[in-house]
Order: sequence, then C-alpha cells, then structure tokens
Amino acid sequence: MVARSHAAEVAAYGTVRVSVRPRRGGLAPWQQRRAEDMLRAGVVGGVRLAEVARRCHLSLSQFGRTFKKTTGLTPHRWLVKLRLERAQDLMLWTTLPLAEIALDCGFSEQSHFTRTFTRLVGTSPGEWRRQRRR
Repeated sequence: MVARSHAAEVAAYGTVRVSVRPRRGGLAPWQQRRAEDMLRAGVVGGVRLAEVARRCHLSLSQFGRTFKKTTGLTPHRWLVKLRLERAQDLMLWTTLPLAEIALDCGFSEQSHFTRTFTRLVGTSPGEWRRQRRR
C-alpha cells in the first residue's frame, strides 16, 4: 500500500473545509481594533471607557468583560501595560528625565509612575534604565 500525502488525498477526495470560529464571548475583530486604537490614541490625554464601549456598540460592563476575554487584560490593565511599554522605549532611546517620561506616558506624576512601574516590572524605573544603558 502506498501512503498518500495530504495534498493527494485532498485532490482525490475533494476539498477540505476549514472553519475558523471566533472566540465565543470575546470582541469581534473590528471591535478589538477600534477599542485598541481608541485606547492608544488616548494613552496620554485619557479616554473614557464608556465612549470606547459605545463605539463598539456594547454596554460598559459588556465591554469590560469581552475586552478581558479577548486580550486577557482588563481595559485599565491593558492601558497601563501600554503606558509602561511607551515609558520603557523613552527610557531606552532618550535622555528625558523620569518625571517628564511619566507625564508623557499619561501618569499623573513621577511617584505614581514609579510605584506602578516597580509593582509591575519588579524594579524601579531608574534602576531599569541604568541596567539597560550600560
């Protein structure tokens, strides 16, 4: 008996239907793009989650649940993660003072930035910057 390749079997027996099912209970791809774009645009100045939810045609509570199901993070955590990634880029590629970086990334003040960064990254922003600039 001769073994057939998958391609040969498809050719011999017809087409294979592949169905891609969206994740149940999560945001539709267009909703995820819209929400992430709006959150990115408001990273510094802020964006109201109620407005993002409205633009995704969801209630605020529905939006929070489905956003977390889709991304693995609440909208607030996702936004904080984005702010910290932006801060890390600025710390690596600029000589801006940490206080300015904090404000540029949407934190209310340097102490808030330092507390959040230390809690989530595991080291202070100043130490993180020194370790990577050697």
